[in-house]
Amino acid sequence: MSATFDVQTKLGQPWKKPPFVQRSWLRWTLIIGFIAYLIAAYLTIEVNWSRVYEGLERGKKFILAFTNPDFATRSGDIWEGMIESIVMTVAASVVGIAISIPIALGAARNVAPLPVYLICRGIIAISRALQEIIVAILLVAIFGFGPLAGFLTLSFATIGFLSKLLAEDIESMDRVQAEAIKASGARWTQWINYGVQPQVMPRLIGLSIYRLDINFRESAILGLVGAGGIGATLNTAFDRYEYDTAAAILLIIIVIVMALEYLSGVVRARVQ
Repeated sequence: MSATFDVQTKLGQPWKKPPFVQRSWLRWTLIIGFIAYLIAAYLTIEVNWSRVYEGLERGKKFILAFTNPDFATRSGDIWEGMIESIVMTVAASVVGIAISIPIALGAARNVAPLPVYLICRGIIAISRALQEIIVAILLVAIFGFGPLAGFLTLSFATIGFLSKLLAEDIESMDRVQAEAIKASGARWTQWINYGVQPQVMPRLIGLSIYRLDINFRESAILGLVGAGGIGATLNTAFDRYEYDTAAAILLIIIVIVMALEYLSGVVRARVQ
């Protein structure tokens, strides 16, 4: 009777999600400790308020420069840097994608044997462990200033990005279609071409265009360390406080990125 009574008394009561930490004293201890940590971290930050005030004034000038960007004064440098960034981006994307495809096949456990799998996964881990700007600084020190260092950096970064995502897509593909091709007596290359490739091709095209977008944006950053591209022109504009020229360069970058995003949507829609 007591059990029946308890059930009846709980009927009609709204369900409440149980807290992540069940014990209330532990939950409040964690909350108070987290707040204390944030306060302590904030107090350790040294803030020069006079410099902040000066920076806000420069920031205001920079934002206002977007209302009147200067495309003409340094049009030659802007055009040359933009062409260099586009060429570097396309070349690095093509080379990086071409290298990424066999590495992704080797990094998929359901396709490659264990030794090949471990080697390819190691290549991906190394590529993803090193941030682009660090690789660019190293390559600039080796090959000197110019687009070659930027091209190699973007190609290296593309391999780690595309290989990992494509390998995961291959590992999660539909096994029924692939096994049907293999059961028909197809060779390994035929199995890849007819069993694996049709399933991952839309994903590969989408990732490739997305990486092209990333590489173009990264080319502007790599130029700040001397790896070629429009970033060098942008850095010079900032150093000279030519905010109207810097605004013009950023607007061009935004337009190109938006165009690539639109192109990506159109291509994915047609492929799928």
